[in-house]
Amino acid sequence: MNNELPIGGIDQAPCVMNAIEINNLSKRYGKVQALDGISFAVGQGELFGLIGPDGAGKTTLFRLLTTLIHPDSGSAKVDGYDTVNEYRIIRSRVGYMPGRFSLYPDLTVEENLQFFAATFGVTIEESYDLIAPIYKQIEPFKKRPAGKLSGGMKQKLALSCALIHRPSVLFLDEPTTGVDAVSRSEFWDMLAGLKKLGITILVSTPYMDEASRCDRIALCNEGKILGIDTPKGIVRGFDRRLYGIRAKNMFTLLERSRRVAGVEDCYPCGEQHHLVAADNFDVAMFKAQLSDMEDVNIVIKEPTIEDMFIKLMKR
Repeated sequence: MNNELPIGGIDQAPCVMNAIEINNLSKRYGKVQALDGISFAVGQGELFGLIGPDGAGKTTLFRLLTTLIHPDSGSAKVDGYDTVNEYRIIRSRVGYMPGRFSLYPDLTVEENLQFFAATFGVTIEESYDLIAPIYKQIEPFKKRPAGKLSGGMKQKLALSCALIHRPSVLFLDEPTTGVDAVSRSEFWDMLAGLKKLGITILVSTPYMDEASRCDRIALCNEGKILGIDTPKGIVRGFDRRLYGIRAKNMFTLLERSRRVAGVEDCYPCGEQHHLVAADNFDVAMFKAQLSDMEDVNIVIKEPTIEDMFIKLMKR
């Protein structure tokens, strides 16, 4: 059984360099502008990440690209096909894993997989070689109702169902939300394996640490794209000195640091605060102004994608 994509029986896609093309796409729900004229492209075989918080427009974009809803304006193509006029072709070519667990909880693992295979007119056997690295991890529980699975196992089942018809493009909407750290890491390992097979993957996540696993990422917020680049390219755009600061009283440290001359920004980041320094920032002066505080510590930090995201949000 070969791993060529797409499966036999599906019309060959037009000869295109990009698997996804989005041009000035907008969508509004009442007074809420979910997407505001966004444009970008995803290359064939690329693992592309949408990074942003809840309300950034990620789910709306996925629903548009998988032809579940229509845009108010603009256009999009998937595998060279228009999402409005050629939606039937697109639906046969893509796999979609929505943010919420959307399989049938009363059906067993095996029955869910059989149902989705039948929906696309294929059998489990035809695509078993593609899903095997994922499905084998839950196959011992194939008689268990899907609703009784753990978060990580539900995730693997949902991905298996999304792949059962050998899609050429895979859409994953916050697939690791609510699962443990080990399952999150395993999931991204699985995506790396699928990418090697030539599947184009568009994945959204609110977790900045997952962005480094993508070929390129788009930082998005409130329906807009703030920046697109490789993970390293995004970080290189951070052009200020960055420090990590700690003290016994972290809340007071945050408030007082923001009032020190030369501090451009200061915000919580994990177990410390990140301090963005302007050109006139002086470490010795900073320490002197906070000398009455207990256990103040300041060290140089390398910026992360999260730092760049915060910077872009505050423009």
